[in-house]
Amino acid sequence: MIAREWKCRVPEVHSKGFTDYLYETGIKDSSATPGFLGAQIFRRSFDDKVELTLITYWDKLESIEAFAGNDISVARLYPEDAVYQLEPDLSVQHYEVIERQFITEHRE
Repeated sequence: MIAREWKCRVPEVHSKGFTDYLYETGIKDSSATPGFLGAQIFRRSFDDKVELTLITYWDKLESIEAFAGNDISVARLYPEDAVYQLEPDLSVQHYEVIERQFITEHRE
C-alpha cells in the first residue's frame, strides 16, 4: 500500500469552504480512480491560517499515476483553488505503508 501526502494552507475564514471543495475535487477524483483505497484529511490551526493535510491510500504507484499523471511527485491542483486563497504545496510525498492497523472499537 502507498500513502500519498499533500499539504496546503488557507486563511481560517476559508477553512470550511475549502474542505468542502476538497471533497468535491481531490477526494471525488481520487476515489473514482481504480486502485484508490481511502483517504484522510488532517487539520491544524496556526495564527490566522489552517493547514490541511490530505493523505490518500493506493494499491500501487501505477494507480497514483492514473490519477496524477506521469510525474506523480507533482501536486494535482484545480482551477477554483485561488478562490480560497490557497497556498498549496506544489509537490507531494509518497510512503510505503508498513503498518495499517486501526482499532474500530473503544477499549477501556
